[in-house]
Order: sequence, then structure tokens, then C-alpha cells
Amino acid sequence: MTGVITFPGIASRPSKARRESARTRFPPRPAAADWPATRQERGEAGARLTSGIFVLPNAGSQDRRKRALAWFLDWLSGQPGGTWQQRWMASGADAAGGSWREEPIAWQRGRGRESQWLREELSGALVVAICGDLVRPSLGCLVAGGAGKGALTRNLARTRDPGGFARLQALCDADPHVSGMAVSLTLRRSAEIIAAKGGMLADITVGDVLELMDREAECFTCPTRDHKVFYRMLREMGIFGNEAPERLRAFRTAGQLTPEELVDRYQLQCRPVRDLLVDYLRERQPAMDYTSLKMLSYYLAKRFWADLEEHHPGIGSLHLPGGVADAWKQRQRTKPQIITTPDGEKTVITAERIGYRQCLTPVRAFYLDLSQWALEDPARWARWVAPCPVRQEEISQRKFQRHRKARMDARTRERLPVLPVLVRTVDERRKNSAELLQAARQAQPGEAFTAAGQTLTRSVTKAALKTWADDPAAGRRRDLGLEDDHAFWAWAAVEVFRLTGCRIEELLEISHHSLIQYRLPSTGEIVPLLQIIPSKTDEERLLVVSPELADVLSAIIQRIRQPGGAVPLVPVYDRYECVWRPPSPVLFQRRFPSECRAISDTSLREMLDAALAPGSRQGCLAC
Repeated sequence: MTGVITFPGIASRPSKARRESARTRFPPRPAAADWPATRQERGEAGARLTSGIFVLPNAGSQDRRKRALAWFLDWLSGQPGGTWQQRWMASGADAAGGSWREEPIAWQRGRGRESQWLREELSGALVVAICGDLVRPSLGCLVAGGAGKGALTRNLARTRDPGGFARLQALCDADPHVSGMAVSLTLRRSAEIIAAKGGMLADITVGDVLELMDREAECFTCPTRDHKVFYRMLREMGIFGNEAPERLRAFRTAGQLTPEELVDRYQLQCRPVRDLLVDYLRERQPAMDYTSLKMLSYYLAKRFWADLEEHHPGIGSLHLPGGVADAWKQRQRTKPQIITTPDGEKTVITAERIGYRQCLTPVRAFYLDLSQWALEDPARWARWVAPCPVRQEEISQRKFQRHRKARMDARTRERLPVLPVLVRTVDERRKNSAELLQAARQAQPGEAFTAAGQTLTRSVTKAALKTWADDPAAGRRRDLGLEDDHAFWAWAAVEVFRLTGCRIEELLEISHHSLIQYRLPSTGEIVPLLQIIPSKTDEERLLVVSPELADVLSAIIQRIRQPGGAVPLVPVYDRYECVWRPPSPVLFQRRFPSECRAISDTSLREMLDAALAPGSRQGCLAC
């Protein structure tokens, strides 16, 4: 029990490992090694690929295709293997990626065959061989440009799956927020997957999409773009099934950690105590939400045991001497804090930890639970029973709660007089940003315009989805659309906070369904109500919507409503529970270039900080 075992270091942020689990849950289709078409004889394969749907309308182009296909098949015939796919892989062309044509060109020249169009004709021949399912280059080869860009997509759409590509094209065209580049990349990526895996668009799996993204990350040094559109369009086609996440972003979130992963974030050295904490969390898990479980692991593993190991190396028992326990509790009372001196220098001081009792309480519960469980299952828990280092009077919250309420009341009294200034400031900032954006959209690139007391110049840029303007006073370029977006949502948040008194997590969960109409039984009058879902107090509230609040909610709905009048359904990530909730018509959502997303609490805080920042160029007024 007292032996110390060095525990292997585990990354404190296992989100990468959690993302890798998506590859396990959604595996890609394996690359086939054999299928009927690739076993065809030379004459049969050549006749099939030069007739029927593979015939080009231009006779000259068709003659060049026949010649190139003959040279391509001659070269593959000289490679080892029993099928065309085996010969393709044995030739080394697949591993060469975008430069694969050098292999057949050298082979042809060695036999006295020369043509100035050989490189281009070989590219066309490979595309025909892929469309005829004669060979299936790997995803890595195709991503590297083995089959070109547009030719593969056009030919597969014509010969392999015309209906599927037509549906995908129509789906992309129906979304006005999907750019032409995003449509082109979506079609090309879909073509590359079915070229490498076979089948139709309807056969593409989530794992295939993830594998393609991995190959692109390996091939390109610069980040690739429009993956979100690619994934969303294929999912909206209905080919992924209901188990696939709504958005690609879901694969980048860590998800809920197991008790083992929660404890291993802190790399405890004593393996027996580490295992005890894991077992304890696993016992408590069914009766706790994930946020509480994560905080419990933090207090027990980080603030309690990791702190003891740091100051008392080799410790391996829960039976703490009085001096060790007192020193630990004293350390919990203080914490290092960085402050800025009047001279502008940053220094570290020791400050009192206001909520240090929040650590003492779970430690005391831990010891008492072990004592109680030892009576029920002594074989499992009895050896860990020890005197509790935290006394009951040390965790009394009454005085702490009174002090906390006094601090909150003092802060409210201090800031309440400037609330009208804040309301006026964010409203003016919203109006000024909207006026600037409207004037910029009416100006031509390179033309100066004046609005909201500022003179800017419309920037000359190719970014059609954004409105940029050069600010000569600040000497920088400004994204007026982003400024308008942030100003509007800061105003909306301040108004909803002011008129409802809700918390930030409650505000972000207000949806179109939260607006309820109640008819008074006595008069038949309809009273609009706003439903606030339970949060910190676990109590649901219904608030009467005042005319002022109704105007704010109406402005929000008007801003996010789609052209057809519906409020978009967006999935919401609960960063406390680390789960994605089903799509819902939340009111606090923003339009990004390719999709709508729910506003996170972090983003909203940044918008409010920008609105309160002194000296802001966007008309902000410090409160």
C-alpha cells in the first residue's frame, strides 16, 4: 500500500487521442485488391474502355484517347502481376503520386515511342482506366494530383454515377452561402474517394471522408479549405446515416473522458492511490453529471494528491501526519497571482484563494465515503480507511457564503449606475457598425465613403463574402462585416441580460421554442412568455416578455432567419458536459461563410470585452 510505482507519463490533454477514436468508430472502407473489372484480358479491357459511354463526341479526341489508352495498357502489361490493379501497384506509379507519368514515359521512350502530347494523353488514359474501374489508385496518389483535377470529376460524373453527382451539385447550388470554390472541391473530393474505393457516391462512408482529410494533411503543407462544406453536403445527401455527427467539428472535440483519463491528466506517481481514485470516481459516476465528475477528479487528483506528491515525494498512504495535513490545507488557502504594478510591470504575488473550501469538502467526502463503503465491502475498501484530515468545522460555508454575497452586492452597487452608459454605448456601436457596413457595400472597390463620422476606403479584394475597408486613421484594414456582427451580438446580449436577468449559459440556450404564448382564461388576452431552462438553480422560469424585450428578440430572429423564414437548426456543443446536443433553433447563432453555428460562451465574452474596451475604434466606451 505504501510502495510507490512510477506511473508512465500521459498527455494532460488527451483530445488528440479522443479524436483518433473517431477513426475507430467510423473506419474507412478497405482498399480492394481484386474485383471483376480489373481481371479482364487486354483485348476485352481495351474494347470496353473505347466504346459505349467512354466514347467522346469529338472524333479527333477519341482517336487520341485510343492511342493513349493503348500505350497505357502496353506499359501496364509489362509490369508484374496478375491483374491490372496489381500491375499498377507494382509499377511504382502509385507511390510516385503526381509524378507517376514519368514511369510510363521512360518506358515508352525506351521502346522508341515519342509524342509531345504523351504526358497529357497518359493523364487522360488513367482517368478512363479509373472510370472503367480497371485500376484504383490510392487516395494518397489522387490527392497528390495523380489524375489531375477537373478531368476525373467530369468523367466520373458522366460515366460512373451521373445521378449522384447531379444530386450533389444541386444540393450545393441550393445553398447560397456555399462558394463556387467549395462546390468544386466537394465534387472533386467525392470523385477521388469513389476512384480509390470504387462504388458510387452513395457508398461513401464517414471513414472515407476522414481518411481523405488525413491524406490531404500529409500531402499539403498549407491547411486545406472547405472540408466543412464537403462533409455537410454529403451528410445532407443522406448517405452517412443518423449515427454520423451533424458537423465535421464534432470530430475535433474531445468528448467525455473516462475516470481513468480524468485522473491520468495529472500523472500521479503512486499507482495504488491512482487506481483508488479511478475506482472512487467510477463508483460516484452514475449519480453525478460530467461537470461535477470532472471537478471531483480535479480536486482529488490535482489539488489533493498531486500536491502531496509534489511536496512529499514518495508518499503512498492516505494516513496523513498532522503536520503534512496542516501544510496541505495552508497551501490550499493561497495561490500565485500575476498583477500589474503602477509602473506597468507584471509581478507575481501570493493571494488568498477565495474558494479554498471547495477543495476541502470533496476531500472530506472522499475519506468519509471510504469509511462507509468499508462497512459494506471491506475486502475492497477497508485497507484505505484512514482518519480524515479535514474537520467538519473547516468546511462550514455559512460565513463564506455571507462574504461572497456581500462582495456580489458591492460589485452590483458599484456598477449599476453605469448600466445606462453601457446600454447606450452598445446600441450606438451597433448602429454605427451597421451604417458603415451598408455604406461600404454601396461603394465601389477603391472608392472612399463616409458614414458614422468615419471616412474609409472600400478595399480592392477578391473575397466576395467579406466587406473590407481601409482605415487611413488607424492605418489598417477592417472587416466591416465582422465588426457589425460582433457589435450586434454584444448589443443583443446586453439587452437580454438586462431585461431578463438570466445567466450566460441560460441566454445561449434560448431558442425559438422558448417563446410561448399564454392565453389568459379571464380575458382571452395572449401574453407572450419566455421560457428560461434550468441551469445553476435547477429551476425553470417563465418570464413575461415586455415590449422592449420583444423588440430585441424580434431583431435577433430577423437577423438569423433564412430566406424562407425559418430559423436555422444548429447543433450546440455543451463544453461543460462535452457532448453535442441535437440541432435546435437557438437564437444566439451566427452565420459563418459556409454554415450557421451556435455562439459559444467564450465567443460572447470576447464580444462583450471588445464592446467594453477603452479606446476602441468601433465606438466603444469604457464603463
